[in-house]
Amino acid sequence: MTDTKVTPLDAAAIEVLKTITTATLTTILLKKGLRNVWIRGGMPLRPGQERVVGPAFTFRFVPAREDLATPASWGSPISTRAAIEAMPEGAFAVIDAMGVADAGVFGDILCARMVNRGAVGLVTDGVVRDVDGVLGTNLPVWSRGAAAPPSVAGLTFVGWEETIGCGGVCVIPGDTIVADKDGAVVIPAAYLGEILEEAPEQERLEGWIVNEVENGEKLPGLYPMNEATRARYDAWRKDA
Repeated sequence: MTDTKVTPLDAAAIEVLKTITTATLTTILLKKGLRNVWIRGGMPLRPGQERVVGPAFTFRFVPAREDLATPASWGSPISTRAAIEAMPEGAFAVIDAMGVADAGVFGDILCARMVNRGAVGLVTDGVVRDVDGVLGTNLPVWSRGAAAPPSVAGLTFVGWEETIGCGGVCVIPGDTIVADKDGAVVIPAAYLGEILEEAPEQERLEGWIVNEVENGEKLPGLYPMNEATRARYDAWRKDA
């Protein structure tokens, strides 16, 4: 990281990132020394889910404690309901469920309200419930799957908009989330400018390599490129 100025995730940046695969993002971030950016367990609930981009809005659960994780807690000032009402339009919910797979963090009613609030997506290392209803809200969801029990069966909600761990990845409010068919990737806020500058060229380069492979080129010297291949690519790019 060479620039301490944070680039905002504005509408133009979102449109750029919608053209960049999470696979490309992990490669670029790896080259910058960031190996741990892919949220484990956060896979698309709906087959064929299109890519979604937004700023992280975090939710944090801890293990259930019987005097705290009760149905009555849903009406508490510290609740998932209150957190949803605090979400700004365009936010991407990131839910730390500690990988718990037998208690659904959100169901159809909460997801419907998130859609109404303008949320663009939800990713969790846990599961959701009321899966048919959740899918019916059209909220893009990435999770470990679904389970019938409510969140209080295994989790206690404790806060929002704080640093969390989700799927083994540190997520800070305002980080950028990009999620597609390969899962969800976290772009730290301080790296966003570099990613926006470098990622389109990486996609262009890899597209050219795929085309060369389809035309019968051998991989040695092509991927990764040697000097001769780089010269061919540069000439193609100049003429393109």
